[in-house]
Amino acid sequence: MNYLAHLALSHDNSEVMLGNFIGDYVKGSNYSRYAPRVRTGILLHRKIDDFTDNHPLVKETSLMLKESFGRYAGVICDMYYDHFLALQWAEMQKELPRMPQVSLGKFVSRVHRILLFNYFRLPGDVKKMLPFLIKSRRLENYANLAGLGRSLNIMARNTSLPGNTQDAIKILKDNYNTIEAQFHQFYPQIQAMVDEELKDIRED
Repeated sequence: MNYLAHLALSHDNSEVMLGNFIGDYVKGSNYSRYAPRVRTGILLHRKIDDFTDNHPLVKETSLMLKESFGRYAGVICDMYYDHFLALQWAEMQKELPRMPQVSLGKFVSRVHRILLFNYFRLPGDVKKMLPFLIKSRRLENYANLAGLGRSLNIMARNTSLPGNTQDAIKILKDNYNTIEAQFHQFYPQIQAMVDEELKDIRED
């Protein structure tokens, strides 16, 4: 899952959200340097990634991308799933009680406030990209294909993701209903996994 899903799966706990957001940037045992709830978020991020990468539905989606994106197919799949999460945020609130019960815009604004408040706790690479993420409202703009395309282009410029990002949008358009159905089957399953992992926090 990409940024939006990781944040939405954090049970609206600001410390868990912080850890879940920075999870990719904290390697090995370095998570132990953080406060307990942030550590929970970092470790949850790893469990979400492992669950996602090994799920048959995600593998089906990723297979559509293998020819064009090789080992980066999973990265594109994560972006697709964030697109559907953003696009159908309000509908999914009705289906999943653990979804944040605010509009997507308000949720993204809250995320921005949490990250800015904790700016000096962020890894260096996160500090660098945070102003651009906030200015572009990237998490919110996953909901439209133009915004998704812009995010893919940014990733291609700043990472080793292949630059043929227009192919990713074409594959999504060509298989839209299939990928949407795969996402809707998958998301309640990962939500259930996270609910179990965070049950102690839920019962605080």
